[in-house]
Amino acid sequence: MDFYIKEEGVRTSFEYGQLDISGDETFGFRPYQLMVASVAGCSAGVYKKILDKQKVHYEDIKVTAEVKRNPDEANRIERIHLHFVIKGYRLNQDKMLKNLDISSKNCSMVQSVKDSIEVEETLECIELSK
Repeated sequence: MDFYIKEEGVRTSFEYGQLDISGDETFGFRPYQLMVASVAGCSAGVYKKILDKQKVHYEDIKVTAEVKRNPDEANRIERIHLHFVIKGYRLNQDKMLKNLDISSKNCSMVQSVKDSIEVEETLECIELSK
């Protein structure tokens, strides 16, 4: 990966497209946003793969991320709380929680930050009727 310093921040390009990074979100994504997005996106993606492999019938998965930062230590991220809301049919809460734990253990981003950022994952199942 190559990163280029620009007046307003940093730019890089990937196969999917260009990414602008800046402390000023009018010029690009802020670094902490990318960190949280990486953790949330990885966790949600692994969780989806597990549910799909087990043929769990869901209509929608939403993940909300709440971030706690420490202004006294370079505004570092101390905690990320990921709240999963799953809408589906005949969802077994215990099985869904177990799958969430498995996904956390297999998410490379969660595992990469586990010793420096507390990542908490909670789950809410919404049962849909046919």
